[in-house]
Amino acid sequence: MIEFLSHNSLYIVLTIVMIVWTGIFFFLLNLDNRIKKLEKDSKNEE
Repeated sequence: MIEFLSHNSLYIVLTIVMIVWTGIFFFLLNLDNRIKKLEKDSKNEE
């Protein structure tokens, strides 16, 4: 296992970075949808 990690450390780092960026993307997408819903509800109350 240690040998695998030492030879493929670049791929492991790239995989972790891609997981983090994917998480950020979905978080921002969810946040955008919630903001749109709040704006829509705000306009309906006026």
